[in-house]
Amino acid sequence: MENKNSNIYAKPFLKWAGGKSQLIKEIECFYPFKDGNITKYAEPFLGGGAVLFDVLNKFELDEIYVSDTNGDLINAYCTVRDDVEYLINTLTEMQKQFVPLNTELRKKYYIEKRERFNLLKKYGDFDSGVERAALMIFLNKTCFNGLYRVNKNGFFNVPMGSYKNPIICDEKNLRNAAQKLKNVTIVMGDYKKSEGFIDKNTFAYFDPPYRPITDTSSFTSYTENLFDDRKQEELAHFVDNLSRKGAKILVSNSDPKNTNQNDDFFEQIYISHNIKRVGANRMINCNGQSRGKIKELLISNF
Repeated sequence: MENKNSNIYAKPFLKWAGGKSQLIKEIECFYPFKDGNITKYAEPFLGGGAVLFDVLNKFELDEIYVSDTNGDLINAYCTVRDDVEYLINTLTEMQKQFVPLNTELRKKYYIEKRERFNLLKKYGDFDSGVERAALMIFLNKTCFNGLYRVNKNGFFNVPMGSYKNPIICDEKNLRNAAQKLKNVTIVMGDYKKSEGFIDKNTFAYFDPPYRPITDTSSFTSYTENLFDDRKQEELAHFVDNLSRKGAKILVSNSDPKNTNQNDDFFEQIYISHNIKRVGANRMINCNGQSRGKIKELLISNF
């Protein structure tokens, strides 16, 4: 099951808040592919795809399914998979235009691209997919902290960041990512759509929006929909059903005990699962001074 085509290495092509790159060493300990019985992989909260690309780099599997409710994100993945050369040409032109500008002209250019992106979000059609993907990658590489945030109307509203020489078009990685994604099923929709794919031969990794551990830590919205405690409970019930089908499941989330030792929310909703606490560097509120080592949860049924 190990990947023989290891000369092609791909990493996430987007920066993503809550990305799992720093937890890969912990997460890979749960990979159940070595014995050959697990031949499928599902990741229904795709985000930046750090775990997906790690799996693609290391293993050759029969089928891989990924999904997300963020339509812009899914469009970007589909474009990388299906139209990477057109995408590279578009991003290369943006990089040539943007990088030589001074700060004031960069801000003007950035705002124009942000407005165009939001216009396509509202009125775009199928033919605008590559442009929309290029704009998303451009904004991701040039906005503040690589943050994806939308307002209540669903419009991207992150200001420009301060990068001296941002790499807007990483040609080699985009081409490698396209190769890796070639046979991956990419779906726009919520995690429940994965039910028909996930069976006893599947390892499924669920990385939902984290439960806030402080009153101020939920300031970032990746989509217009909030993932509250009721939705966390619904996911746990869904995971229980998949467990009964024989699938291998791993779920990540925040650890409420970082701030409240008596908060047993996840112990209760995942009562029949194993919970492992691992260290991660996160911001525990919107004040950058509060960034530090905290605990996160890796919840498994095996």
